[in-house]
Formats: sequence, C-alpha cells, structure tokens
Amino acid sequence: MLVNLIAVLDIDVCGPSMPRVMGVLNEQVHQSGSGWSPVFVDDNLSVMSVGFLLSSPDDAVIWRGPKKTGMIRQFLSEVDWGDTVDFLIIDTPPGTSDEHLSIVQYLKCMNNLQAIVVTTPQEVALLDVRKEIDFCRKTSIPILGVVENMTSFICSNCKQSSEIFPKNTGGAEAMCAELNVPLLGKVPLDPRLAQSCDEGGNFIQEFSDSPATTAFIEIVSKIQGLP
Repeated sequence: MLVNLIAVLDIDVCGPSMPRVMGVLNEQVHQSGSGWSPVFVDDNLSVMSVGFLLSSPDDAVIWRGPKKTGMIRQFLSEVDWGDTVDFLIIDTPPGTSDEHLSIVQYLKCMNNLQAIVVTTPQEVALLDVRKEIDFCRKTSIPILGVVENMTSFICSNCKQSSEIFPKNTGGAEAMCAELNVPLLGKVPLDPRLAQSCDEGGNFIQEFSDSPATTAFIEIVSKIQGLP
C-alpha cells in the first residue's frame, strides 16, 4: 500500500503550537551535514517548528520582521525532510503579515501552492478571513476552500445541536457564496478535540464516534476529490 509522506511546517514564529498539538513538545531538532532534522511523529509524518529551538515552551519569541523572515527561509531551505515529501502542510498565524508574505516570496516558483482557509462562524472572524481570501487572490494563490470551525455544539447526551457562536451574517456558508469560494465543511465543537490538542493525542483514532471526526473525514475526502 502506497503511504504518502507528509511534512508539517509551523511558521507561527511567535506562537508555535504544533509541537504540543502533535505530541512532540519535549523533542529537539538536530543539526547535520544535510541541515536540520525534523521531528518525526510517525514513520510518514514529520514536523518542524521554532518551538523545538526554544529552551522552554514559555519562552517568548520577540523578533522583528526580518528575523522572522530569515527563520522561515531557513525552514524552507535547510530542513532535511528525508525522502521526497508528498505534501508539505504549512501552518500560518492569523492575518496577512510577514509570515504569509515570506511564504509567497519563497514558494512563488511552485505551481501547486494552495490555501485552505479556516474560520469560525461569527462576523468578527469572517471580517479577517475575507482579508485572507483577498490576500490569496492578490498573490495568485489558489484557494482549495474554507473550513468553518466551531460551527455548532452537539451534546453528547441528548445529541441536540446548539450554535455557540452566532451566525448573524450567515457564517462561512454565506461568505463562500458571496466570494465564490468552495466551502469544504463545518467542524462542530467537541471539548475532547481541545483536550487532544493539549495532550498531543490522535483525536480521530481516539474519538471515532465524534461528529467532529466525521466532519474531518468528509473534508479530507472532498479535498482528495478536487482536481
């Protein structure tokens, strides 16, 4: 069976969370003749983050733009991912700042760079996401689609769905229709998902009965079916 090799690059320099989310918080990267060695979560899954370079998870990274840009350049050019990587997933911070501009600058020669935009349903979040979509269009990055996170809360006992965040303007679905962007799916709230992120657990394996797991699988299937 063919197994895809996946690399995760965390370029949220000031708030690197991938080491904790992926359960490798106390790991370290090592320098070799071929560059930095990323941390392997599984045989086919590796991750690189500035979080691995800090002496403590509580250390603040107080860098101006040029230093952040230089670190991102090093991540892209000096990390030895091993064999050919099938997918490089880049986790960016919110906004349209140095990190996003750096990625566009360094990867502009690639013809398969695409974006997945994540939002929550309320208008205060959608305002920022509209700017992200506009950024992608102005920098010629194709948008695979939008994922609406925390779309509702489904009670594990009564199975009733409740909207925690108001969709006063129609949420991601209305925004996608307005901006002609695909809606990939909606992920409901599940407190166990936050727990898995804190503990570095595999949410989909541990909570296969969760509506959030169903949503994740449907989103991935939809992405795989895209041209």
